[in-house]
Amino acid sequence: MNQNNPNLLQLNLSGAGCWLTLLATFLLVGTVGLGFVVKSILFVIGLLLILPVIGWLGLRWWLDRNLIKDQCPVCGYNFTAVNQTQCQCPSCGETLKIEQGHFVRFNPPGTIDVEAVDVSVKQIEN
Repeated sequence: MNQNNPNLLQLNLSGAGCWLTLLATFLLVGTVGLGFVVKSILFVIGLLLILPVIGWLGLRWWLDRNLIKDQCPVCGYNFTAVNQTQCQCPSCGETLKIEQGHFVRFNPPGTIDVEAVDVSVKQIEN
């Protein structure tokens, strides 16, 4: 230790000078009668702080309302798509549309959709 230095406690306020100058400027402008300038600056700072929060909440609300998570009716693969759109299953490639919150097969007009039925075969002996 340096015994010759009588300053045992040193306080570093180099970063506080900027904030103190800003505070003194606001106080001076407020006392001169330009308080509306200070209020305007504080209003803009408040908007800059609150608008991203409102934007994030709005985005989350829109995503919760418009994203549909369901499974493909053809292969059963679970995936997510945007509501009121046509999409393609990433697993089997089937074109799907969303109706009432669920995926259904998209059939162009004039297409007949049939279901296959398993029929057991019994061999007839002569």
